[in-house]
Amino acid sequence: MKQQVKNIISPLWQSTSDLLPIIIVIAFFQIIVLQQPIPNMGQLFVGTVLVVLGLSLFVKGLEIGLFPIGESMAYAFARKGSVIWLLIFAFSLGFGTTIAEPALIAVADKAAEVAAIGNAIPNTEEARSGYASGLRLTVALSVGLAIVIGVLRILKGWPIHYLIIGGYMGVVVMTFFAPKEIIGIAYDSGGVTTSTITVPLVTALGVGLASSIKGRNPMLDGFGLIAFASLTPIIFVMVYGVLI
Repeated sequence: MKQQVKNIISPLWQSTSDLLPIIIVIAFFQIIVLQQPIPNMGQLFVGTVLVVLGLSLFVKGLEIGLFPIGESMAYAFARKGSVIWLLIFAFSLGFGTTIAEPALIAVADKAAEVAAIGNAIPNTEEARSGYASGLRLTVALSVGLAIVIGVLRILKGWPIHYLIIGGYMGVVVMTFFAPKEIIGIAYDSGGVTTSTITVPLVTALGVGLASSIKGRNPMLDGFGLIAFASLTPIIFVMVYGVLI
């Protein structure tokens, strides 16, 4: 019974500790600097409680669900010995998790709204929806490709720094050719892809794969997939901007 209570309280306390610095910062600037009372105190309290509960459930879900399934599937594909199926799975995982990423959906919708206001696209529901969908598909395809490259790196033992340096050289080159209106969106797209859904599964895939292949070190080879997932969307979105 004590262990069950501990399992419930521990994630709640951890989430509260994580949120405490944010609460302190907001309270300090609102009360000391702005010298104004905090508005809607009741709503703020309820919202904070919901955030704590949500974070706790999310972290617990990662521990008992997403991380184990990602690692177990990586082990299974390594035992199966089929590189083709492993790469297809890697691409599908990258594409599927990214297309469902809430942060990407929010950024794509906001980018479409701003593009319509700036007359970059017609200010119609159909045009905004098409622009946002095209942006999401572009980013999802780029992340799928990034995970494939990352898996190949683990299989072949390629040094990660050469790939990362080459990738960012490509980013710099594309920055000179891309329309200036798309550059900021492209750089932001690299960040929003690595969020709540993508990171746990992709990290578990990399660590599980490196752990199951002889001669690979999970610390050296298992990590780095997220770096590729952050890099390739920048290039792809700038290409998308050139094409449209």
